Amino acid sequence: MLAAVFVIVVAVVAFLAVEVGPLVAADRVRDLRDPTDAERGRLAYLRGEAGLGVDRVAIERGAAGGSGSDTAAADAGNDGDPEAVDVAVRGPPRRRVLFVTERLLDEADEDLALGLLAAEAGRVETRYAEFRALAVASVLSVLAAIVTATVPFDTGFASLVAIGLSAFWVGRRVQYAADARAADAVGADRVADAFERAAALRGVEPATGDWSTWFAVQPPLGDRIARLRERAS
Repeated sequence: MLAAVFVIVVAVVAFLAVEVGPLVAADRVRDLRDPTDAERGRLAYLRGEAGLGVDRVAIERGAAGGSGSDTAAADAGNDGDPEAVDVAVRGPPRRRVLFVTERLLDEADEDLALGLLAAEAGRVETRYAEFRALAVASVLSVLAAIVTATVPFDTGFASLVAIGLSAFWVGRRVQYAADARAADAVGADRVADAFERAAALRGVEPATGDWSTWFAVQPPLGDRIARLRERAS
């Protein structure tokens, strides 16, 4: 009985850590401010065009540190460069917060902002964050079950492999579906251009996949861009 309770607790804690942890960490670690009235109005317009609904918006001062977003902004990196752009939605439903760097509010970069915001909107709509939290919780709960001998080792190990491989495959499908939704909202070329520009601002070439990337939930940025270009053609 105690072993089963322990497995359940591990699953719940793991899910909350992945789903809520990044929001708590961002609020505590990053140098944030509330948007001005003008910024709030501009972001409301951009979010409306991108189809992104959130409960709060926070502006990162001076782009000091990345958010861990899985968009092109994070793939390109953000280590304090004032030219960096970063967009991330963090938190569970009804508590979602949009984190953006000040550079993203430059009026000359409307296409860049729309592309990245639409990419985040796609991830929200496809529940990518919730899927990732569920995948992590499932893996850790199986590990806990093996450690506590709640299930036989052979059965637990086979389940662990099956869950891991399924998570890799499904996670990539969910991400590509999110990109497709972003393309439907603002155009595939605009999203692909935004990914490439975000990477170029950091001097990073978008990576393409090889055999090792099949063991990652997040597909390489270069592959995502290629799919978007194919969709636009």
